Amino acid sequence: MILPKIRVLHSHGRQAIPDLDAVELTPEFRGRPCLTETRDAEHAAAVCPTGAFTAAPLALDLGRCLFCGECARIAPRNVRFTNDYRIGSPTREGLVVRPGDPRIAFDAGKVRPEIRRCFSRALQLREVSAGGDASVEMELGATGNVNFDLGRFGIGFTASPRHADGVVVSGPVTANMAEALEICYDAVAEPKILVACGSEACSGGLFADSRAVDRTFFDTHTPDLWLPGAPTHPMTYIDGMMNLLGRKTRQ
Repeated sequence: MILPKIRVLHSHGRQAIPDLDAVELTPEFRGRPCLTETRDAEHAAAVCPTGAFTAAPLALDLGRCLFCGECARIAPRNVRFTNDYRIGSPTREGLVVRPGDPRIAFDAGKVRPEIRRCFSRALQLREVSAGGDASVEMELGATGNVNFDLGRFGIGFTASPRHADGVVVSGPVTANMAEALEICYDAVAEPKILVACGSEACSGGLFADSRAVDRTFFDTHTPDLWLPGAPTHPMTYIDGMMNLLGRKTRQ
């Protein structure tokens, strides 16, 4: 009876990813884009639903990008998506990709010193879905499962902002959630961290011009970490958080 069970366990392989720095996603995953100057860029810019892709100058704003791949389909000589998930940035400007950029740089000099001083070994965050569609929220939940096991690094989520060290915002921030988000953020004690997770949180995404969206929260509160994606992959979140806390250096 025991032998079949051993065979099943062996076929499952490892549950937890032993080395998160060595993870390589499938080639089909759309991560960091590579841009090349050609004359086809205007056609790609015309089909972009959020205006993330611009032809003059040639650039792709990952904070607005839905990673739908239409620009790469229309102008494959201009845009090629790689499977590089390391696309988080401590600044909003850092999410803009231009021709010749070999990677998304993580400027450690833009990280507030108190973040690494206070939270480098333990960090608990409150996640607020401010009008999200549950896709980013599901991926954030996956960071704590048996595969990624982010909790082994002392990073996790808590139910109460009173017990949290910061807030992770997903969704475009609807008018109905604007006040609740502000109340939650104010309830977190200083010093605290703010993370914008997902392209909708970074820019509003498809809903940026909607009358139902109220993004005044970001007029007065600047995120410490911007994580694009539609939705954000668990490895993008993990890489961004580890870089923010100084637990690793993006290569």
